[in-house]
Amino acid sequence: MMLTLFDQFAPTMILLIPNSLLAIIFPWVLFPTQTKKWVSNRLITIQKSYIVNLLRELFLPINTKGHKWALMFISLAAYLTFLNLLGLLPYTFTPTSQLSHNLGFAFPFWLMTVIIGFQEKPTESFAHLLPMGTPNPLIPILIVIETISLFIRPLALAVRLTANITAGHLLIQLVAKGTFTMMLMMPPVAILTTTLLFLLTLLEIAVAMIQAYVFILLLSLYLQENV
Repeated sequence: MMLTLFDQFAPTMILLIPNSLLAIIFPWVLFPTQTKKWVSNRLITIQKSYIVNLLRELFLPINTKGHKWALMFISLAAYLTFLNLLGLLPYTFTPTSQLSHNLGFAFPFWLMTVIIGFQEKPTESFAHLLPMGTPNPLIPILIVIETISLFIRPLALAVRLTANITAGHLLIQLVAKGTFTMMLMMPPVAILTTTLLFLLTLLEIAVAMIQAYVFILLLSLYLQENV
């Protein structure tokens, strides 16, 4: 059986249960529950610090009308962060490497911001489709271009997350295969590639967290335009 580099992104089955389903459900088990104790443990303290700082970054520029979406956005940010990091563990499946999975998150949230904009500020929402000072002959063309750019936003969100997660995993697998091949043939080179593999893993951890933040940040910017 011939395997390719992209086989790691194909969901498999464990006891007739898809790995993708287990990977989607598993992050919620890792979230620590709040306690009534005055002194919390370190994990809960880190979780609170992460949520507070993320809330401050995302929702300070947004009007108070958009603050009611904070819980939904923070939940999605934590969820995507855990999914991205989960894919770095051995024998796991990364749902965020699937375009359909990411599009399933991007499209409903983008559509929500657009509907809010047309409900709260219909005049300004339609005005975004035509820049101010546009010459009359260019008005139809620019309306079409701005409409296409509006509808392509969820696809851009999903493709950005999928491409970054997929590229990192492919690069790590390529370096790992080269390292195992050169262990017996060229041990000094294998040591160098092992160091490179370790650095790539650290980089991929940072990318996994940054991409979840960028995904939510862009959604918050879309919400900021419409509230």
